[in-house]
Formats: sequence, C-alpha cells, structure tokens
Amino acid sequence: MKPIVLTTLNSRYIHSSFSLRYLYANLGELQDQAEITEFTIHDRAIDITEKLLAQSPQVIAFSVYIWNVVETTEVVKLIKTVRPDICLVLGGPEVSHIPDQPQIVELVDYVIKGPGESSFKALCGHLLQQQRPVEKVIQGVPNALEELNMPYEFYSEEDLRNRIIYVEASRGCPFKCEFCLSALDKTSKTFTLDRFLEEMDKLYQKGARHFKFIDRTFNLKIAHSTAILQFFLDRMDQQNSEGLMVHFEVIPDRLPDALKELLVKFPEGSLQFEVGVQTFDPEIQSLISRRQDNEQTKANLQWLKANTTAHIHADLIFGLPGDTLEGFALSFNQLHALAPQEIQLGILKRLRGAPINRHTAEYQMKYSPAPPYTVLQTRDISFEELQRVGRFARYWDIFGNQGRFKNTTPLVMGNDPFKRFLAFSDALFAHESSTWKIALRRQFVLLYELLPVVLAVDKTVLFEALQKDFDLSGEKGLLSKLLKLQKSQKAGSQNSRQARHQTVAIQE
Repeated sequence: MKPIVLTTLNSRYIHSSFSLRYLYANLGELQDQAEITEFTIHDRAIDITEKLLAQSPQVIAFSVYIWNVVETTEVVKLIKTVRPDICLVLGGPEVSHIPDQPQIVELVDYVIKGPGESSFKALCGHLLQQQRPVEKVIQGVPNALEELNMPYEFYSEEDLRNRIIYVEASRGCPFKCEFCLSALDKTSKTFTLDRFLEEMDKLYQKGARHFKFIDRTFNLKIAHSTAILQFFLDRMDQQNSEGLMVHFEVIPDRLPDALKELLVKFPEGSLQFEVGVQTFDPEIQSLISRRQDNEQTKANLQWLKANTTAHIHADLIFGLPGDTLEGFALSFNQLHALAPQEIQLGILKRLRGAPINRHTAEYQMKYSPAPPYTVLQTRDISFEELQRVGRFARYWDIFGNQGRFKNTTPLVMGNDPFKRFLAFSDALFAHESSTWKIALRRQFVLLYELLPVVLAVDKTVLFEALQKDFDLSGEKGLLSKLLKLQKSQKAGSQNSRQARHQTVAIQE
C-alpha cells in the first residue's frame, strides 16, 4: 500500500506509459511512497476503480490523452462518488491547454500543465503533509534534460518481455507544423549521448529488443543520429541480438550520406521508419507552416526502398485546411507510387492547443464534439466525403497495409490508385455495411466477387493473383473450394428467400 498511485489507461496492453515512469523516476525521497499501476481503455471503469481504491491511496495521478480521456473520466467520476477525500491529479496533453479543457478537469483537485517531473513531486510533498495548494491549475516547470533522472530502470521484466519499450534521445521539435502539439516547442534538445547510450545498453543487457524512439525529429542532428544507429548496429551481430528492432520517426527530406552509409547495413526486420509526409500539396504546407521539400522527400523514400530493408510507415492526413478530395487523391497517388510498406491514412483531429485551430473559422472546420475530435466537415470537404475517406482508410489498412494481397492489390490500384480503391471501398461498404471484423477468408471472397463488377478486373487473372496470395496466407484448404462454397451458400440463401416470398404470396 502506497499513498501515491500513478496510473493511466493505455490503448492496449502491449503499450507502456513512458510519462508515468518519468514522474516516478523523479520523485526523489517520495519514490518509496509511490507506485505505478497501468490499465487499458478496454478494462471496465468499475474494475479499475476497485483496484485503485484497494491500494488505499491518498493521491491518484492520471496521465490523460485524447485517446483515453473518455474512459478516464468515467473512472474519476466513480472514485469521486465513492471516495471524495482522495486527491486526484491530472497531467498530459489533453488537459494542458487552458481554457480549452475537457469535462474531466472540473471533477478533479489539481491539473499540472506541461512538464511535470519536478512540479508533480512538489505537489505530492504538499499533499502528503496536508498542505493543499490554493491554485487548482499548476504550471509545470521544465527542467534541463541533465537534471532529470532517466526512467529506464523502471521497466519491469514483464515490460521487457511483453511490451513496447519507449525511449527518447531528444525532446522538442524545431518545426511548426500546426496540426501537431510539437509546434508549441521552441526547439529540440538532446540528452547527453554517453549517458543516453549507457541507459540503452542497460536495457539491452536486461533483454530489451524492441526500442521505439518517441523523438519527433530523430535525424535532425546527424552526429547524434549516427552514433545511436552505430550503437544498435554493433549489437546486431551479437549472438543474443535475435529480434533486435529499432523504430524511429524521421524527417522525410533529410537523409545525408552519413546516415545512408549506416542504414544500408541494418539487416532485414531490424529497422522501421515512421515518415510523416502528411500532404504533398505545397499550398497546404505553406498554410499550416510545414516546411518540406517534396522532391527530396520522394527521392529519399525511393532511396530507402531501393537500398535498405527498412520497413517504411508513411503518414498522410485528410481534412487539413484547404484540402479537397481531389487534392488528397493526388497526394495519395504520389505516395503510393513510392511503394512504402505501409501508408497510414489519418483523418485530421483537433488537438487541444494545436496552432491549426486558428483556421477553424475561415475554413469552416467542423469537428466531432467527442474524442478524438475528428474533423467532420470543412469548407472544401463535405461530411459525406470525409466518411468515404474514413472507410477508405480502414479498408486500406485491411487490404493494403497488411501485406496479404501483394499479388492482388495491383489489380485493384491500376493506373489511378486512389480513384479505383475508393470505388472498391464504396462497393465493399455497400455490400458489408461494416469496416470491422472481416475474416481473412471472407476477404478473399469479397475481392473475387466485387473486383470484376466494380473495376472490370478479368476473373481469370484475378483468380490467379488471389491463388498466389492464398497460398502465401497460410490458410488451409483450396481457394477454389472456398469460392465455390460461398457461391453455393449464396445461391441457397437466394432460393430460401424466393421460397419465403412464394409462401407469403400463396398465403395472401
């Protein structure tokens, strides 16, 4: 039983809370009186409440994000109903922007805005001594990076075995892309390299093999980046390095020779890049303060695909101010031509405090009132178009990003990828009325049924491509039997309906 509980609701069990471990690492003499307890957004609020209250805490601190604020609010309501004496503290980006704050803020005792490592410790010190600060909202005090205790020793053995391990070599971002909260940063600062790599080595020695960097601009300072890459390369050849993988978010138009020389050495399956392209439209880029050399971005992505085994996860955003369906189609087609392994299609979300909110009136941006505050309509994009692209994104994740239809997908995309996949997406939704829970075997059937009708794909050519993908999928049985069975069941269903109609007609 500890008087201070740090908690959050992760999106899935595989994730771990980096922020809670940072707060815990910097509690100083109060650390012995605190513990971390993590849940997921799929846990029931009543169960979370019971487990938290069973620890008899005096203070419960929640880390709140756009994707867990609804579930966290329910937990907070229950705690305040049952134990109003417990002091509840919030932190995180979803509650850090006054006056733009969600309902949960009204329900708790204190909110820490911004960085919380030293501010949370000071607040807990007062609360445990029954000295409650008067001000509810506390402005977090940023610390120099060298003043912070690093959190890596507080990843448990279970974390190392079963969860993604988050790390950061730098904080902040010098770019001002308005859709991102990092646009509020003044600059990017790096941790001392020797100190950081020493912590990475300790994690590696304890068994960590999946390192996900949360740095917004990993390849901003090249000397720093190359030293980190070399650190991991040196461990790739060791006997106990099996499964070692590093994940970076990179600036797409910055890939100098010093980085290229190292990237070509990484073995397959060991390197993943998240590349935020977002849009290739120069007018939109200028409007939202995004600096990006589009031609250099394309050249770099082509080079990575041709010369490395890096898995490239590239992002596009639909619904930006000034965007149109036709304009987004051009960006998608350009990115698709570069053939990254994944294209993540996101619908713009209104992040509290993000500078892009200055465009709301002029571009008639209408956002959902519920998290994650997805844009519903703009001056230039109808509600119906946003819904269509939302479904497109989900179906693309199923049929494009999973890599299960490498032979069939080219038949879908043709020479106008966005237009053709959108037509397939529309037909698929009309057929299924759902974008979720489509079993793999069902996916093969749907492709075979819809592509000849919607996109005039030759059935013989289509079957040959599907057969190759089916053989690679690991599914049991024969594709021909699966399709024949589906056809038979469909015919039986139609006959059954006809019989029912005839019976009704006779009775009438």
